[in-house]
Amino acid sequence: MGQIITQVDAFTNIPFAGNPAAVCVLLTPQDERWMQNVAQEMNLSETAFLVRQDDGFNLRWFTPMVEVPLCGHATLASAHVLWSEGHLSPNEAARFYTKSGVLIAKLQGEWIELDFPVNHSQETIAPPELREALGVRYKSVLQNSLAYLVELESEDLVRQMQPNFQLLKTLPVSDVIVTSIASLDLNYDFVSRFFAPGVGINEDPVTGAAHCCLAPFWRDRLHKDELSAYQASSRGGVVKVRYTGGDRVFLAGQAVTVMRGELITA
Repeated sequence: MGQIITQVDAFTNIPFAGNPAAVCVLLTPQDERWMQNVAQEMNLSETAFLVRQDDGFNLRWFTPMVEVPLCGHATLASAHVLWSEGHLSPNEAARFYTKSGVLIAKLQGEWIELDFPVNHSQETIAPPELREALGVRYKSVLQNSLAYLVELESEDLVRQMQPNFQLLKTLPVSDVIVTSIASLDLNYDFVSRFFAPGVGINEDPVTGAAHCCLAPFWRDRLHKDELSAYQASSRGGVVKVRYTGGDRVFLAGQAVTVMRGELITA
C-alpha cells in the first residue's frame, strides 16, 4: 500500500462543517518541498504531516503557501486519525513534537482535548487602515504573536462583516481575529472569526490557534475558566475552552473523517 492521506473535518461532529484538514502519517520521512507540494495539491487551509518517534510523533503543518508554527484544527484532525486508524489505542495520549513545543491530545468520550500554549494579547494602536479593511467599528484592538485581536460591539457585526482582504494584506499585521460576546445563541459564551490573507487563507473556518488568544481575553472579561465558543464562518464550528491561568490552555473539539485515499507518489 502506498502513502495514505486522510481528510478530516475538525471542530464538528458532522461532515462538511468545521475546518477541513488533510493528514499524512508518513511511511518514511519526506523533504519539505514534497510536503509543500502535497499541501498545495490538497488546497485546504492546512495539511499535517506526522512521523512516528519513540514516544510520539513529529508533526508539521503546511498551508498551500507556507509552513506554519502552530495549527489547532490540523492537530485535532491528526489525533483523530491516530485513534481512528489504529496508530494509537483510545486510552493512549497523542504526543506531538512541533515547532511550538510538545503538544498533547487526549480522547475524552466523543471529544478530543488539546493541550496548547496560551497566547496573551496586549493593547495596541492599530493603523487607521485596519478599520477601513474590516469595514466595521470596533470596541478595542489588541495584538498577539498570531494576529490583531479585535473586539466588536455585537455578534451580528461579527457574522455580517465582509473584510477587504486585499487591503488587509497591505497592513503590517495582515491576520485578524474578530470577536464579540455571544448573544444570538445562549449555548455559547463568545463568537469569533479569523482572517489570514497573509498566509493565503482569506477566512479560516475554525481556528484552534486563535482560541489560544481568545481564552485569556474572554476569561478576563467573563470571569469564567470554562467557556464555549462558536466560530461563525460559513462552515461554523464549536470549541470548548478551558483556561485557569498560566501558560497552557485546553481546547476541545470533535472530528469526523470525510475522505481517505492514496497518494500516487511519496
